[in-house]
Amino acid sequence: MGNNNILLSTTLWVIAAVQFLTPFMFSAVGVALPSIGRDFNAGAVHLGLIEMVYILGVAMFLLPVGRFADIHGRKKIFLTGNFLMILTTVAVSLAPNIELLIAFRLLQGICAAMITSTSFAMLTSIFPQEVRGRAIGVVVSSVYLGISAGPTLAGLMVQYLDWRWIFYSAVFVELAAFIFALTRLKGEWADAYGEKFDWYGSLIYMFSIASIIVGIVEINQFEYAKWFAISGIAGMVLFIFYELQTESPLLPLKTMCKNKVFLFGNIATWLNYAASFGITFFFSIYLQVVRGVSPKNAGFILVLQPILQAICAPFAGKLADRYEPAWIATSGMALCTLGLVFATMITSTTSFYTVYAILIIMGFGFGFFSTPNSTAIMGSISPRDYGIASSIISTMRSTGMLTSMTIITVLLSYYLGDQKITQATSHLFVSTMQTAMVVFSVMGFIAMLLSIFRTKKEYNKLEPKNIIRKKIEGLKNE
Repeated sequence: MGNNNILLSTTLWVIAAVQFLTPFMFSAVGVALPSIGRDFNAGAVHLGLIEMVYILGVAMFLLPVGRFADIHGRKKIFLTGNFLMILTTVAVSLAPNIELLIAFRLLQGICAAMITSTSFAMLTSIFPQEVRGRAIGVVVSSVYLGISAGPTLAGLMVQYLDWRWIFYSAVFVELAAFIFALTRLKGEWADAYGEKFDWYGSLIYMFSIASIIVGIVEINQFEYAKWFAISGIAGMVLFIFYELQTESPLLPLKTMCKNKVFLFGNIATWLNYAASFGITFFFSIYLQVVRGVSPKNAGFILVLQPILQAICAPFAGKLADRYEPAWIATSGMALCTLGLVFATMITSTTSFYTVYAILIIMGFGFGFFSTPNSTAIMGSISPRDYGIASSIISTMRSTGMLTSMTIITVLLSYYLGDQKITQATSHLFVSTMQTAMVVFSVMGFIAMLLSIFRTKKEYNKLEPKNIIRKKIEGLKNE
């Protein structure tokens, strides 16, 4: 019994640590972008790529790696991802130029996909049902802590040390987690052992996403970029056709298309992240470059949104146990859209109180959308499909963030080209931000409509809501 308790506590510590670092690696770098730009004399497009390629790595590999781990062993993939994350984090911290830094960030995203797609599955495999909820709560708290601590700690490190310390400090935590996992985690988990892996579907899927993004991002810089985008779209059509025909699909499209609640809920997830994710990127640069706020103070301002998300999400989850979760999620999406509409009006002289208000509205909106939306999705399927549903929701989140950064990169390229974001070009940056917020507001409104379409009649209570609640809690950490 004592050995079992040690195994449980060790597993919980390891998973909580790596789940803290995954969102930290993104939210922290957002605050450091202006400093990175000055060090490498990098333009606006390069700064956008630093964030975008990290999400691209996650989006390309999350679904294939998750399925591969189910077949060949989750702990094996988890350990490999942790080890490679250490190496790539060291590489980013020592990058001599902006091009290599961007390349290493892509590799970091791939490693994050390996960790994210396996950690929660391992947690549910090890912890018994009677204590699983508390364990998941610890991990979810770690995720929100990573999101919240990222801007604050990064702001302090950038101001008093150097932006590279963001990665130096992460290496020690990653190394400790890897050693604990390697020496203390016993056994292996491969519930789909012996099943066929969809290699062709995975390759088509990854090629299509990469081609679409490269084509769109480079459309104004590269003569043949449009053909990349066209080939990516064609590849995605081929992927959909192939997945509908194969016996062991990477993405169960037939199941998804038959379930309106599941389908609309996942599209709403994608649109919500695509519309809301760019706020931190734009506000970080706006506060520091346009308004002259120090990195430390910018971090303290930006932390408002994730803190409110952490406070609201558990309360929203309790409401979803009592009332129709789709309507709660719709209310949250409405708040996010309202915040984005206000953000379209920001100028170089806008009051800081307006910025605070937008972050507060976005924090409440995001907090009230995420958990109820996942509850509605998970409540619409049978229990045997929870694993597939978890991977799909995580993929929608990642591709949503990727869509957001793609839109941002395209707009920065259009308005600024290769120019750096400085006081002299701040008016162009503000125009870029205003245009992006208009696009994001429209996307938020569409997500709100899709969320409304999920009627109470179609919400299938396949399990008691308290059990559903425990199962979907873990989706937050991905």
